[in-house]
Amino acid sequence: MKRTLTILISALLLFILSACEGNNSNTISVAELTDRENAILSSSSGGSFVFDFNIDKEYEEVTVWIEKYELGNLVEDKISDLTMQVEGDGSIIFTTSKTNYIQKQPTFNIAISSKGGVSSESAFDPNLNGLDLDDMSSVWAPFQRENTFIEGEVVLGSICYSKDGIMNSLTADFYQDVDGHINELEKYDVVYLLKADFIK
Repeated sequence: MKRTLTILISALLLFILSACEGNNSNTISVAELTDRENAILSSSSGGSFVFDFNIDKEYEEVTVWIEKYELGNLVEDKISDLTMQVEGDGSIIFTTSKTNYIQKQPTFNIAISSKGGVSSESAFDPNLNGLDLDDMSSVWAPFQRENTFIEGEVVLGSICYSKDGIMNSLTADFYQDVDGHINELEKYDVVYLLKADFIK
């Protein structure tokens, strides 16, 4: 009887664990960083996002890029883009370099890591049209769900700048349906969207 009960409990635990793993498959989430990792990022960058992904074998690569909007209008569809072959799990790291009084353009840094490999890209926005982002209010926000499925393009995060001091981040609905809520971008002078697309 004890042996049968042990086998049943073991089978149940195995089923629960495999179900949990299945729920996290083909998803991306905001990474939970240690205090040390947060300290390193905050001391070496102007701001950052870190995401962890978990994918099935059917996905072979990921492309990450930055789109720029001004007053709700798309003005640059790819300021920077990075593509890397991926397998299983990995991370996407996005940072901006701290600006100084000479260099007014923010530098965007994207890195992708998976299975021991790392690929990175740095770029800056050359078309600020006389705007000084340091003189504007800004709000950074990643998507607001614990796990997001990676079907199609995924908006990972946003950096919104406003001359009028608007400090509200984009709504959770925006991240789930960008086209249906694109008008949210109109209240900001400049918005950078960090996007990813996992490719089969």
